[in-house]
Amino acid sequence: MVLESAEILVKEGMEQAFEEGVRQAAPLFRRAQGCTGMRLQRGVENPRAYRLLVEWATLEDHTVHFRGSEDFQAWRGLVGHCFDGAPQVTHLSSVLQAF
Repeated sequence: MVLESAEILVKEGMEQAFEEGVRQAAPLFRRAQGCTGMRLQRGVENPRAYRLLVEWATLEDHTVHFRGSEDFQAWRGLVGHCFDGAPQVTHLSSVLQAF
């Protein structure tokens, strides 16, 4: 399993539009090859800062299959206008789970 972590800064005043766009995009992720879950978290200190966490079976399921799909274009159409700069995306693998 690979965890995609996308740090997204949203334009001031666009927080609700962004959150609604992510809600609308949930089915795009649900049907994506290898996607096993997603969640959106919002910053406490900076409410314009979000973290989108998406679980993928493999790195290629995200970087090749999803990013190369029409659903990725639809995702960007739903939320891209809310971005204040490019999202910072990293991929992580688990090394320890204590609880």
